Amino acid sequence: MTMSEGFAIDATPASTAGSEPVALLGMSKAALEAYFQSLGEKPFRAVQVMKWLHHRDADTFETMTDLSQKLRAHLEAEATLAMPDVVQDHQSRDGTRKWLFALADGQRIETVFIPEKDRGTLCISSQVGCALDCSFCATGKQGFNRNLTAAEIVSQVRLARRALKDTDFGRPKAITNVVLMGMGEPLLNFEPVLEAISVLLDDLGYGISKRRLTLSTAGVVPAIRALAGRTDVALAISLHAPTDALRDQLVPINRRYPIAELLDACQAYLEKLGEWRSITVEYTLLAGVNDRPEDAEALIACLAPLRERVKLNLIPFNPFPGSGYARPAPAEVRRFQETMMAAHYGTMVRTTRGDDIDAACGQLAGAFDDRTKRRSRYIARLRDHGEIVHGQTGR
Repeated sequence: MTMSEGFAIDATPASTAGSEPVALLGMSKAALEAYFQSLGEKPFRAVQVMKWLHHRDADTFETMTDLSQKLRAHLEAEATLAMPDVVQDHQSRDGTRKWLFALADGQRIETVFIPEKDRGTLCISSQVGCALDCSFCATGKQGFNRNLTAAEIVSQVRLARRALKDTDFGRPKAITNVVLMGMGEPLLNFEPVLEAISVLLDDLGYGISKRRLTLSTAGVVPAIRALAGRTDVALAISLHAPTDALRDQLVPINRRYPIAELLDACQAYLEKLGEWRSITVEYTLLAGVNDRPEDAEALIACLAPLRERVKLNLIPFNPFPGSGYARPAPAEVRRFQETMMAAHYGTMVRTTRGDDIDAACGQLAGAFDDRTKRRSRYIARLRDHGEIVHGQTGR
């Protein structure tokens, strides 16, 4: 572990630095310029290679015909364009797609595409599993293996775009929005996530608008503060509780970074974004836990300092085996929404999408070796209660 800006980052490398090929897919324009200069090449090689990779979808260096044969040979020997393998491709009855990708070391992650009339949102992962253990999230129950590299993060977008290429959505781009809301806590994989974001925002990369690229965090406060000096993409906060007492139970990182500190960091980030930008507060509704009238009133008071700059996204809980939680009745969801709107909070209820293929919010699991042993404890608890666990190996 290392410390950066006062927060811990799991720096366990996905590959051994210096012994593995250079992964060009995850390198920003600045990083590629520096790389080519180190080879004695001109910086404009970065522009050429980014166009080949992200615009022309090149899979080999040999196809990059505006590079010299000598440079292509060098890249062939030293660099890689490798991407994860597509292991499964599931399509929901509502049009949602979920892919299971196998990484080079055998670990597996999930990525979800959600088509809507006016947009196509790709939900991508930042870690193999999740370093956190939110009590209502299936990913957290699977444990944690490692951080993703920037190339593995970008590859999810590249592979999804390729899979959706021949699908007519009635708009120029299938993927209009990208959200870092898949497996993992993005801000505990800080530098690779920022490098990937740079590629996704760049017109030489995928040209995603900063307002359409959202980073979601459970509240790594020092990293939010550090983020303000590095990017201005949209920010979403996984709050899920209006008080520290309840959030300590639901989102354990709150014990280290309580709500007041989190909202203060959000205020600092909002100052970076400018007066017309807002942040999204995500709130998963759990029946009888955080969806009561008194919870709504407490949330109104909790968010009061940011009232004018907050969009509230209510998420009816998506069940998974052994969670111990239930989804509220639709009437309770509406009542909670109406209470928040009466207090002048812009409040939307997220439509559940892809739950028939376990692609809904909080249901992603992947398949990987759990370094924390969290998964084995979860499976043992399910078996103790007589619940069948489909597809769980307990690795």
